[in-house]
Amino acid sequence: MLSRVAYGGWPDNVRLTNGTIELITTLTVGPRVIRFAFIDGANVMKEYAGQLGGTRETEWQIRGGHRLWHAPEVKPRTYALDNSPVALEEVGEFGFIARPNPETENGIQKEIEVLMDPAENRVTLFHRITNIAPWDIELSPWTPTVMDAGGISIVPLPAKRSHTEVVLPELPLVLWPYTDMADPRLSWGTRYITFSQDTQKPPNKFGLANKDGWAAYLVHGTLFVKYFDYDPSEVYPDMGCNYETFSNEEMLEVESMGPLTLLGPGETVEHVETWRIFADVPLITDEASIDRIIRPLVES
Repeated sequence: MLSRVAYGGWPDNVRLTNGTIELITTLTVGPRVIRFAFIDGANVMKEYAGQLGGTRETEWQIRGGHRLWHAPEVKPRTYALDNSPVALEEVGEFGFIARPNPETENGIQKEIEVLMDPAENRVTLFHRITNIAPWDIELSPWTPTVMDAGGISIVPLPAKRSHTEVVLPELPLVLWPYTDMADPRLSWGTRYITFSQDTQKPPNKFGLANKDGWAAYLVHGTLFVKYFDYDPSEVYPDMGCNYETFSNEEMLEVESMGPLTLLGPGETVEHVETWRIFADVPLITDEASIDRIIRPLVES
């Protein structure tokens, strides 16, 4: 069911619910998918209390939740203001398209289409960027989801194979100038990389080619899983990343990226994610428990 609601100090937002889960997206600004949760349950997404209800600011606001950006990250291009009203197009009873004002300074038009499964705890998001300029534009759709504090992210690694069977490298692992590989929040495991959010720790980030096509975040007893594609024939931004994660004292971001695409005038690129949430999942960090509890949910 789709409805228009007030939320977080903004008078106009769109809410989707199937009676079990709900998703709320801002229309006064953004758009931001600002809430994804079980009805009456804790939000898995971060909400920046001091930015809720704000509009028409002179500087870009993170606000929290989920947004559509484009890579590679460049200032000021990536940080175009998105603080004005968003157009809504309803798509049946369980879907909508949120379309902000065009980014004329960047020559692009963004939109996010959200479709909720009427029976399962699942939504699918179609992120689209159209070139509205009279020249070619190269970019990658980039979809950061800002998760609430206090959780742990889980990133799968490819199954191990013998060095006599495979002699070439498997995937890139990409580091930033501030990446700290000795950070105790990070566990570089055999089957998973885990990254805990800590309200006392400074920024850290890494990226990789996530060939399994999923990543998870566990917070407030709720497991959030994001699914996305990886195409080995394509070129991805940031030295080959289709997945990146960033954390600071306030939140942790779960980010997927599409291939770098050269868009001619009028052309559109689309990047698809599917989200699922699961209730009553214990906060676990060891690989055996992830294999036993998390993996079956992800693959169900």
